[in-house]
Amino acid sequence: MTTTLTIVARIEAIPDQVELVKSELEKLIAPTRKEAGCLQYDLHQDNNDPAVFLFYENWENRTLWQAHMESDHLKAYLKATEGAVAGFTLNEMAQI
Repeated sequence: MTTTLTIVARIEAIPDQVELVKSELEKLIAPTRKEAGCLQYDLHQDNNDPAVFLFYENWENRTLWQAHMESDHLKAYLKATEGAVAGFTLNEMAQI
């Protein structure tokens, strides 16, 4: 039996790069939601610190999420935001 994989990804932009990072993160939403196995892909921005973004994702399984991690649109995001991200944390989680 496969277990749904929840991903919580925290992205912190360099303060003068917030709008660039936000714009590039927003570009990921539509194509990712169309990917096989994507059940939920929601982007959030911190109310008190606009440089902090969080993706809350649910995937059918880890294999399909890993395919997402190799997608062209994610590679384009990484290239476009190179040097603009101060921190990135990713947690692979399971609901209990």
